[in-house]
Amino acid sequence: MPTIDPVSALFLCAREFVSVPMVVALDALLTSSDVYPGLRTGRPVATTESIDRQLTRWGRFPGCGRIRDALPLARPGVESPKETETRLLLRSFGLPEPAIQHVVSVDGRFLARVDLAYPECRTAIEYEGDGHRTDRDQWRIDIRRKRDLEDHGWLVIRVTELDLRDGGAALAARVRRALTVRQGIRG
Repeated sequence: MPTIDPVSALFLCAREFVSVPMVVALDALLTSSDVYPGLRTGRPVATTESIDRQLTRWGRFPGCGRIRDALPLARPGVESPKETETRLLLRSFGLPEPAIQHVVSVDGRFLARVDLAYPECRTAIEYEGDGHRTDRDQWRIDIRRKRDLEDHGWLVIRVTELDLRDGGAALAARVRRALTVRQGIRG
């Protein structure tokens, strides 16, 4: 049965996407993560360069401008659509772009990997989907990781769908306050 590659599939329906969902789709194409929801392991992974080359080959088509506008905002390594949405929301409020899947080490020893981070301010942002609430083992791991990070001077801001659904102003204000206070502490 004939099929098309994932990038071509996105191109064919690009005119239906608005900005944030387009970046979410591009992040999903760029990630090599095996924990990204809904993506099968071993799938082909695109690169920003390969998508850009395919855009050049395809030329003009409905929605190509949306892809071109969104591609500079796409990042490899994202592990969920909500991480992308959170990152873009913070940027939309004028906050600096957080690091993605930041590894926190203490004295060369792995401590945690956090969804989003402002490492210079020791501020982590963790998106908590339902799996973090309904899976007992994951819930316990999350509590321990948060405690470990806090024990080493990190502030952990937990984010849920509600924080994104209301437009994100309260979340952005909270992150801005945290960064302002923590920059003062570190400076």
